[in-house]
Amino acid sequence: MHQPWYRAGPNGDYQLPWVYLHAVKDYADMAAHLEMHPRMRAVVNFTPVLLEQLADYESRLDQWLDSGRRTNESLLNLLAGADPVPGDIDGRARLVHACMRAHERHMIDAHPVYRALLNLVLDDAGEADRALLPYLDEQYFLDLVTWYHLAWTGQSLKGEPAVRELVAQGRFFDRVARRRLVTLVRDTIASLIPRYRALAERGQVELSMTPYAHPIMPLMIDFDAMSCSQPEAPRPRADRYPGGVDRARWHLEHGFEVFQACFGRRPAGVWLSEGGVSDEAVRLLDEYDVTWTATGEGVWAHTVQRAPGTAAARQDLFRSHRPGDCVTRIFFRDDGLSDLIGFEYQQWDAGEAVADFVKHVRNIAEFLDHHGDGHVISVILDGENAWEHYPGNAHEFLERLYDALTECDAIDLATFAEAAGTCPPIVCDGLCAGSWVYGSFSTWIGEPDKNRAWDRLVEAKLRFDVVREEMAAAGTVAALERQLAICEGSDWFWWFGDDNPRRSVRDFDRLYRRQLAALYEMSGGDVPTALDEPLSNGAVDAAGGAMRRGGRH
Repeated sequence: MHQPWYRAGPNGDYQLPWVYLHAVKDYADMAAHLEMHPRMRAVVNFTPVLLEQLADYESRLDQWLDSGRRTNESLLNLLAGADPVPGDIDGRARLVHACMRAHERHMIDAHPVYRALLNLVLDDAGEADRALLPYLDEQYFLDLVTWYHLAWTGQSLKGEPAVRELVAQGRFFDRVARRRLVTLVRDTIASLIPRYRALAERGQVELSMTPYAHPIMPLMIDFDAMSCSQPEAPRPRADRYPGGVDRARWHLEHGFEVFQACFGRRPAGVWLSEGGVSDEAVRLLDEYDVTWTATGEGVWAHTVQRAPGTAAARQDLFRSHRPGDCVTRIFFRDDGLSDLIGFEYQQWDAGEAVADFVKHVRNIAEFLDHHGDGHVISVILDGENAWEHYPGNAHEFLERLYDALTECDAIDLATFAEAAGTCPPIVCDGLCAGSWVYGSFSTWIGEPDKNRAWDRLVEAKLRFDVVREEMAAAGTVAALERQLAICEGSDWFWWFGDDNPRRSVRDFDRLYRRQLAALYEMSGGDVPTALDEPLSNGAVDAAGGAMRRGGRH
């Protein structure tokens, strides 16, 4: 579960709403499924920068409840009545667009009133009809933003009075009713960390973490990490990220601090951002006594292919691996099983999908000749992005899946920390560095827009290096280091390129440049004029549709 830092600079407003929306839809639902299935076992991974944003939302909403002070989130301010409905055409068009950012079939069309409200204002091209916008009363926009939040409410909250009564009412929501919904958002966010901590403390769930702001650590350590899986891809102009090893250590150490403050313990496992591994990155985990990490099947395949004169058996995919003399174990994702859940079963009947999944697990057991001891099937996927593509936020599918897995005698459910103690490792000479996406780093480097983003980051890091010692002496470097970490997050690079919707590319391009600009401002330097220009060609045109399948938000 992860989201990048969405506030613009250290004190700015949230530019995108995905933290609190996924909190009330996915983070709450995933906890509820586990709570209802106490024999189910899972590893739940949090990025520290997400944990901090959840805490920030809770604090801001507490202030709103106590004093009516507006939050840092524009949609919540509007829902609560803390901000007025925009009166200008551009502001109203932006609001309509914001309220369209939901899965059309399962989150908009599933609610006839919500669908009708949007149909009233959209033109034939699916855009807000700017000629109509001035003539709509404020209640229209208040109803629209309320339905947007109702659509983003998870199945585990559908029975709450604040949700049930608003859905039954349908239209003309007053301020009191809308504020009850905002209070539910606050209460849900405040409950999340305690709920997951309780699941971990009773041994049902293992909590793991990702380095603080979700950087691609192998690339931070050495751009040459892309050489094995992308030998022909163009590089950034810079030959390396300066001081990358020290920055990787910062993300790990600061991540441990945030994680321990939230959950009262240090994690045994670290899911390196996007499953991005290299020999150097795993050795760094080993220095910090990390028990396990994991990555994609493509990394395993590329590693096997490059080993001269060897042909690893397919069974080895289901074993833990240990690079050289490292103690840290690596587990490899079963891409087929994981992607069935992430991308395919959404189109199936829930019962048939679960039966198919269990059949595949049994087939793997037969393939392993029923020698399950020492083997583990690793099913790994995002905790956020798949579920809205299922009916009912995958409620029926996950209920049936958890029932089937806990009732099947042939399946032992375990966490990675447990598997690391029972699965003898295979010692490997070296990894072909890559991630869980295609077994490479092509999603984050190797294209002109992505490389340009890296070069802007390198330039900002060089400026940071100039002022760091002086600011450290003055006791003001901590905030600067954290802002640099936010800029080092991987999501900015993920969005650059031509395969994402232009509106989303534009939003993330703009926010990334604002984060870099804040870093320059905090370091006392002028903001380079180059940051005025979009980094991605796809960010120039604002046209675009719904997010591509599996897309980040």
